[in-house]
Amino acid sequence: MATLDIFNGDAFTAISLTDAINTRPEGQRVPTLLDSLFEVEGVNTTSVFIERENDSLALVPAGERGAPADVTTGTQRDTIPFKTLHLPTRSTIRADEVQGVRAFGSETELETVMELVGKRLMKMRNKLEATIRFQRAGAITGKIYDADGQRLLLDLHRQFGIEQQSQSMALGSDATKVLGKIVEAKRKAEDTIADSGLITGWLAVCGRGFWDAFTGHKSTTDAWDRFQDGQFLRTDMRPMGFQFGGVEWQEFYGKVGGVEFIGSNDAYLIPRGIDGLLVTKYAPADYMDTVNTMGQAFYASQEPLPHNKGIDLEAQSNPLSICTRPRAIIKLTA
Repeated sequence: MATLDIFNGDAFTAISLTDAINTRPEGQRVPTLLDSLFEVEGVNTTSVFIERENDSLALVPAGERGAPADVTTGTQRDTIPFKTLHLPTRSTIRADEVQGVRAFGSETELETVMELVGKRLMKMRNKLEATIRFQRAGAITGKIYDADGQRLLLDLHRQFGIEQQSQSMALGSDATKVLGKIVEAKRKAEDTIADSGLITGWLAVCGRGFWDAFTGHKSTTDAWDRFQDGQFLRTDMRPMGFQFGGVEWQEFYGKVGGVEFIGSNDAYLIPRGIDGLLVTKYAPADYMDTVNTMGQAFYASQEPLPHNKGIDLEAQSNPLSICTRPRAIIKLTA
């Protein structure tokens, strides 16, 4: 019969539980659209500094031979601090749950209890992953909100001291040349990126209202149907997205409870291929044995409840998901 003494073994130390929560069973996780856009790295501090270069290229004026040369000044840099966000979640395994675990077949009591803990850890990890995904959507829109969707945790544009760039697509009028609007939005992003990277592609993540207006616009359907023989009229394009104007368009319907990840009537045009544009940094947990270590995506630990009535499980993540050049992502409005 399983007892709480099992939790005193090496299998349930903070290190072992952390290894467990960071390892999913094979085939049970496919990165979502947003996850694939972010570069991930652990850091050993709770703050991250983004270095910004207030520099631009300029043409060298012609001069007389022997005359004083044009002066090239050093790069002007400043650093902008960001604090990682602490995301803890807790769960309890009561003594009765362990008492009721009956080992069967070739499984030992330890293996059976570990399976119970593993299922609980995966449930906690799923909540953390949904929160991180919500924050990554916020990094794209420029505003990262708390779980209630109301309390603003980080305004990237205000933190960088810049204004968000946007482009009205004027989808309410059949006369609008949608391709021209797309080119205008691209040029705004290209001017922001300038010589700091090579854009290899474009992705637009769309709210549901924007998607409907965009895919239903005459300019879009006419152009697409000329190449695809009426596919727009026969096929739901949402699962696969589609290419138009050199941009991959995808409906993004992320939602947790009543909180939408992206506004229904908005879309965001994202240049692809720029190193370090979208990043997620993970800080270490606030445990004594993780101080000054490189951060991992998830941590877990356990301790006994008062009077040894069960085990208190904690899982946490300490992420910071940001866009390092917020003006390079263009907000599109229907």
